[in-house]
Amino acid sequence: VVVAVMAGLATAFVAWFFRNPARVIPQDTHLVVAPGDGKVIAIEEEFEPRYLKERALRVTIFLNVFNVHINRIPCDGIIEDVQYQPGAFLVASRPDATLRNEQNALMIRTVEGLKVLCVQVAGLIARRIVCWASARDQAVRGERFGLIRFGSRMDTFLPIGTRLRVAVGDKVKGGETILGELQ
Repeated sequence: VVVAVMAGLATAFVAWFFRNPARVIPQDTHLVVAPGDGKVIAIEEEFEPRYLKERALRVTIFLNVFNVHINRIPCDGIIEDVQYQPGAFLVASRPDATLRNEQNALMIRTVEGLKVLCVQVAGLIARRIVCWASARDQAVRGERFGLIRFGSRMDTFLPIGTRLRVAVGDKVKGGETILGELQ
């Protein structure tokens, strides 16, 4: 009986963890929405050396085990590239996880020609990144594109000059919360 109860609880937790709620997606074409649920733990202007190769605003969202882990496209455009990078499994809230952890990056070019980079970053427990998007796919704001299993983070790199609508400490919902407005 104890084993059956434990198995039932584990099954219920996994089903709850992989929930996939419907979201109300903001419709203004210049908006960038959160790619995942969680808490904004950092907003930094920095040089992104691997994909953008230019200065950008990095908005980091930490997803704990209680957050929805479905990832969503942050803006409309075309997915120019999808690149997977193997790596470590450091605690996802650490700053060095941006470059060192296992990750998957989506490079999106908007209709206006702006570049938005969305990076799924695995964490200490998260050992599996899933991405359904491919290069040359149409990027539709709020559309589901993947998930990271069991705790992780999402880094979104926005063009300098983007008008931010979030601050460190804010709780966000993927596909629904507006991170910023592209200028």
